[in-house]
Amino acid sequence: MTSAQTPDSQVPPSAPGGDVPRHVAIIMDGNNRWARARGLSGVRGHRAGVEAVRAVIRRAAERGVETLTLFAFSSENWRRPEAEVRALMELFLIALKREVKKLHANGIRLSVIGDRSAFSSSIQKYIVRAEAMTRDNTRMHLVVAANYGGHWDITGAARRLAERVARGELDSADITEKSVEAELCLANEAPVDLCIRTSGEQRISNFLLWQMAYAELYFTPLLWPDFDGEALDLAIDDFRRRQRRFGMTDEQIEAQGA
Repeated sequence: MTSAQTPDSQVPPSAPGGDVPRHVAIIMDGNNRWARARGLSGVRGHRAGVEAVRAVIRRAAERGVETLTLFAFSSENWRRPEAEVRALMELFLIALKREVKKLHANGIRLSVIGDRSAFSSSIQKYIVRAEAMTRDNTRMHLVVAANYGGHWDITGAARRLAERVARGELDSADITEKSVEAELCLANEAPVDLCIRTSGEQRISNFLLWQMAYAELYFTPLLWPDFDGEALDLAIDDFRRRQRRFGMTDEQIEAQGA
């Protein structure tokens, strides 16, 4: 989905210096279709997808994106064929072992959001190690959503608030949008400015439902293994041409820029 283009002077207020969105979220879709089109196994497609991840992380950091959130594995993906799920878990573990030192060397902080309890003890251990190693890095925050779902995220926040009310720590009348947001996985991050989905599908698939309330949506027919730094530049350029109103009128937006 792309909006009508507007003059470059109409840069959205959330884009620092008129350059990039602070928070970019990507639904990485199309690995299997990319592999089938080449007569390859689905696993080969996922491996090619890892290369695309490297390229996009590198370009996002170069462009000055503050937070990059990648939807790696949804809570619904467990329904896929057992062999594919097993291969995905193996790739996840390999990436945690091999890529974290590179991220650390480049000043990138890594966090993993989602329900970790379903992962093997090895994956859980390496997630903890990776997060600890990169905790103090400030160049960019890379968030990997794995076994994540927006409904799960919001439900967990509601449950924790209910528990606080039950313990007498919080009055139900005092629950606000801010208190709900504080219990979500990305409580300390800026809301998503730009959500990209590859492969031509035009839905958000239960991804960061709260955080994407005002996100600009960008859908591209490129399959994920074909999405690279130049493709990310095109998405960011499209974002920059949009006028973000946040409920305001054109006149109010123009007055802000005056």
